[in-house]
Amino acid sequence: MIELRTPAQIDQMRPAGRFVASVITSLADKAAVGVNLLELDERAHKMIRDAGAESCYIDYHPSFGASPFGKVLCTSVNDAVLHGLPHDYTLQDGDLLSVDFAASVDGWVSDSALSVIVGTPDPKDQALIDTTQRALDAGIAAARPGNKLGDISFAIGSVAAEAGLKVNLQFGGHGVGRTMHGEPHVPNDGRAGRGLKLKPGLVIAIEPWFLHTTDEIQFDPDGWTIRSADGSRGAHTEHTIAITSGDPVVLTARD
Repeated sequence: MIELRTPAQIDQMRPAGRFVASVITSLADKAAVGVNLLELDERAHKMIRDAGAESCYIDYHPSFGASPFGKVLCTSVNDAVLHGLPHDYTLQDGDLLSVDFAASVDGWVSDSALSVIVGTPDPKDQALIDTTQRALDAGIAAARPGNKLGDISFAIGSVAAEAGLKVNLQFGGHGVGRTMHGEPHVPNDGRAGRGLKLKPGLVIAIEPWFLHTTDEIQFDPDGWTIRSADGSRGAHTEHTIAITSGDPVVLTARD
């Protein structure tokens, strides 16, 4: 069921957005050569405890998961692009790291992600990250009342097409509220003018993710980590936004 939030409820969601943004920023600053993925997860765990927040991941067990996630952070490295389960891996020079984090504060959820290059950047990887950011910006710009859900998807997909990238439609954005994943599903490509009519009060996570040379994916044996089928690297970015009568509000905006 799709739920619309009142302006007062959207204000109540702001602390969760600010907290998630602060954690994402802290983790991006911490990511460096020699840092272990488990250290990043523990840092996020401590920030959750200190803030009195709740993890959306640790007990999360959807139908595709082999078991409850068990960590509070998704860390996807290089050819891994989504749902990366933190494990004993030390970041190397040139790694492309995607961090995805969601948490609940006072019963309201926000969800956000970004990708960074550890150490020496590969220009192709940076270009991929920049493309996901442009796609996110385009999707947010289309999130206005009177538009259709397909306008958001079309805006994202158009940026990918301009960059010569294929788009996987199995995973995308989603509704956000009292839980992390709700209706509607927000594909990363689609047809303009089609689908759900956007109304003030709709809160969604918009999250473009692209791979260098494919749109095919495969799962690791852990049942969570999603990688490109051809070994090419991926990038992922995400914000939780609220549609209003005017400009969309980016609840997870980072300083």
